[in-house]
Amino acid sequence: MGTLMGHLLPGMFFLFFALYYAVLVSLALLRGQKFLRPPLPPMEKRGHRWWQRLPMEGVVKMVACLTGIIAEFYYPSGANRLKMIDWEDPQRPFLFQNNWQHVTMYSFFLLSGVVDIVSQSCQAQQSIKLERAAEALAFCVLALLMMAHIENKSALEIRVHVLFIVPTFLVGLVLTIEIWVPDQPQLWVLKTWMGLVLSNWLMQLCMVMYVPPSGQPWRADSPVDLAFLTIFFCWHLGIAAAMLAAVYGICSLWHHHYSSGKGASGAKYQLCPTDYSSEELEKLGAAVELQGGGVKV
Repeated sequence: MGTLMGHLLPGMFFLFFALYYAVLVSLALLRGQKFLRPPLPPMEKRGHRWWQRLPMEGVVKMVACLTGIIAEFYYPSGANRLKMIDWEDPQRPFLFQNNWQHVTMYSFFLLSGVVDIVSQSCQAQQSIKLERAAEALAFCVLALLMMAHIENKSALEIRVHVLFIVPTFLVGLVLTIEIWVPDQPQLWVLKTWMGLVLSNWLMQLCMVMYVPPSGQPWRADSPVDLAFLTIFFCWHLGIAAAMLAAVYGICSLWHHHYSSGKGASGAKYQLCPTDYSSEELEKLGAAVELQGGGVKV
């Protein structure tokens, strides 16, 4: 993960999920839903084929995390970082510290995907609290690993990673609260907003550390450069809020268009059925005569 692609791909992964949740939250608010996603019915009322019961969110988590773990150990081709201790050295030093930190991070998100699949596909009743707990654990572990990740780093790397820890911790905190206080629209919005900030800042981190737009590397010993990092992070708070508002606006247009189209189709005139029997017509005429005060049909 200590490369441009190693930071860019996780950033895109988080951005995908943040935008996905932004759409879910927007539609839930527009529809006045009490649940972000309605609970699944009991096992016997779901599809009989196993692939119909697999949650796509859990599958995507598993595939992305397994890809990240394999890349940490074996990318580039020919590398092998599975060894944790150098047994040939008498001091037995640990090896590949950063890679093992990244693998640990991926493993807990992989665990979250496994919990999603087990909860939604294997249990008789979905355990939403267990799914939220696994997600909260993954983000809390990520924040904890990032705190250890900045040891012996330059002031520049410390600053960008500390700013990354802030939204990560807040997402983990919201997910922890949702274990006991679920289905709160305010928490939905805050979680999605911080998820967008987290993913955007991770990709900003790529630009700061690997491809600075000016063509000149950032100066870790410059207070001005460090100050502008915080300024840019504040801008990302506004950018993420604007992205969430834009997604809400697009979903609102779609929702109103879909609702108006559905209402118009339901209000169309329909032909009067002509297959009534004579006895049914007589009964209908008698009822109309009574309601109309003696007017015969």
